[in-house]
Amino acid sequence: MGTGLGHYIPIVAYLGFWIMCIVSLTGRPVLGMYYVMPFLPYRTMRFHFEDYPLASQTVTLLVVCVILGAFFKGKRLPPSALYPVWILFVVYLYVSMWLGGIMGNAPLPLWLNDANLVTWKDYLILPMVLFAASMVLEDRKQIRTALIVVAISTALVDRSALLESLSHSWAVFDENKRTSGPIAYGPNQLAAFLTQFAMFFWAFARVLKRFKTKFWFYVLTGFTLITMLYAFSRAAYIATLVAIGALALLKDRKLLVVLVVFLVTWQTVVPTAVSERVNMTHDANGQLEASAQERVDLWTQSRDMFMKNPVTGIGFGSFQFGEHTDNLKDTHNYYVKVLVETGLIGFLIFAAMLFIMFSASWKLFRTAKLAKDPLYEALGLGMLLLLTSALVLNGFGDRWSYVEINGLMWVVMGATLRAQVLVNELNGAPSGQRKKLGPPRKFATAVPGPPRLVPQTR
Repeated sequence: MGTGLGHYIPIVAYLGFWIMCIVSLTGRPVLGMYYVMPFLPYRTMRFHFEDYPLASQTVTLLVVCVILGAFFKGKRLPPSALYPVWILFVVYLYVSMWLGGIMGNAPLPLWLNDANLVTWKDYLILPMVLFAASMVLEDRKQIRTALIVVAISTALVDRSALLESLSHSWAVFDENKRTSGPIAYGPNQLAAFLTQFAMFFWAFARVLKRFKTKFWFYVLTGFTLITMLYAFSRAAYIATLVAIGALALLKDRKLLVVLVVFLVTWQTVVPTAVSERVNMTHDANGQLEASAQERVDLWTQSRDMFMKNPVTGIGFGSFQFGEHTDNLKDTHNYYVKVLVETGLIGFLIFAAMLFIMFSASWKLFRTAKLAKDPLYEALGLGMLLLLTSALVLNGFGDRWSYVEINGLMWVVMGATLRAQVLVNELNGAPSGQRKKLGPPRKFATAVPGPPRLVPQTR
């Protein structure tokens, strides 16, 4: 910005974490939740904390303080089967990690810096974010504020990634020019984040009634889709099309026509570099290109590993220690990874988690529609589209275990569970009290008097 203050942003942001830890523990945990949210996907900013004490633990510490602060204030989780399933999954992963060490597939997780134990600890932040958001987002105003923070966080990722992408010439596709953006893990991971939240906010733009609000959500959706386009991820392209199809079936059938027209004409619409990237799936002889064939070979090898230990798998976090196709350390398919490492037991727990999330989102979408509350209806529909995108994206790699990709998703899921409680209260109230669904007024509403008698006329 030319102010010369950019050098101080990391230290101010780092100190902000400690201030918000104190604020959260002393009575305002929701403020700590709002503060941590933009940092969940913005890993490059957290890289600047590395010179300071406990730099790598700032997010975890603040989320723990939010949970403790909420508990001290007497806040409780909204009812859901998702919490015990998450706890069961985390405990099973820990047991599975030790099982992998005992079977000799990985080192025993004895030390904090052991790779499999680090993997498990990093995974813990995801349910912690869910628990924190579910506890502190207690009313309509707080849910709305959290969604605004999610929108701002998405816009910041868009801006950083798109500026970096467009600093290159894209007359032709060049793998070396792809950017990871602030996500920092890779362009495919960046594209996964962008796809999920582009579809989430598209739902908001489609459902909300106020023109100004719809306009800005459409702008954010378009901005995010363009940024995703220049991440050049074929998995993200497929996930976007599937999610648009879901939106068409759930809310706007006219989109099916648009989708068909796009599928017929896409090569004349998208930039040349994007078209080249998609067509790279096969070479001139009709064979799978190197990276696609590499994944097929890896999945075949993974299938053989699963068949040897179908019930318990080889142990959570153990795949990275084996010798695989082209020295790859990941299955490049999260469902395959869960099956190989945790067996049918782990996969069934994970499938139950997905089922509960889809069910909760669908229920909110339908019940909020009956309550005539566009905010909660948009939240339910948006969560359905986000999960649909994630379902497809995880078929092409691990897009589930990274807080940078899914941290904000768990915030939204927590808001979804709380919103269902609020919608139930609306639907259970007398009809006259369900007409006003906006945020509480500044002044108390007058108590209604007895009904007026209107004289009948012939």
